[in-house]
Amino acid sequence: MFYYLEGTVAELEPNLVVLDCGGVGYALNSTANTIAALSRGAVCRLYVSESIREDAFDLYGFYSKNEKLFFEMLTSVSGIGPKAALSILSANTPEGLALAVANGNEKALTVAPGIGKKIAQRVILELKDKIAKDSGFGSESISAPVVQASDNSAVGDAVAALTVLGYNSNEIAQVLKTTDTSGMTTEQIIKTVLRRMVK
Repeated sequence: MFYYLEGTVAELEPNLVVLDCGGVGYALNSTANTIAALSRGAVCRLYVSESIREDAFDLYGFYSKNEKLFFEMLTSVSGIGPKAALSILSANTPEGLALAVANGNEKALTVAPGIGKKIAQRVILELKDKIAKDSGFGSESISAPVVQASDNSAVGDAVAALTVLGYNSNEIAQVLKTTDTSGMTTEQIIKTVLRRMVK
């Protein structure tokens, strides 16, 4: 099983990265967001998800662990295959997708090509249930801010999204206490908290 592959970007195509690892070119299906973060000739590390069937062995590569996590969560939803999951993650960042699931925002999902309203509703329903089961958060705690933020709805939305991503509410609160969120958008707050958590 591959966890990640590190090498030189040999080719970039729509939805495909070819990574040269010691003279072997690995073809990895990917999202528009990951491909936009890469450049030909640069050395990078991509986190890998595998799809093994009788007639195929496909690799999917992602610039961040969160993008890989959400790809695997999306493909666990009934009726969502790898192609649909890549489409959703090309139209949304992992943070934006977490926010959409937390708020039940179908429109954020249906902007992805090939994703209709019924599929969007299924994704929201099944991911909320899965996250509640795997992370110990009930649906109420997913949709409700963990931190009191009546003066800043962006903070509340960010906390809900971070909860969906599986982070502990106490950890989130500790980071937010020492973060100046004034004037920041929801996605900026999420990215700032994630950066500080991994340090």
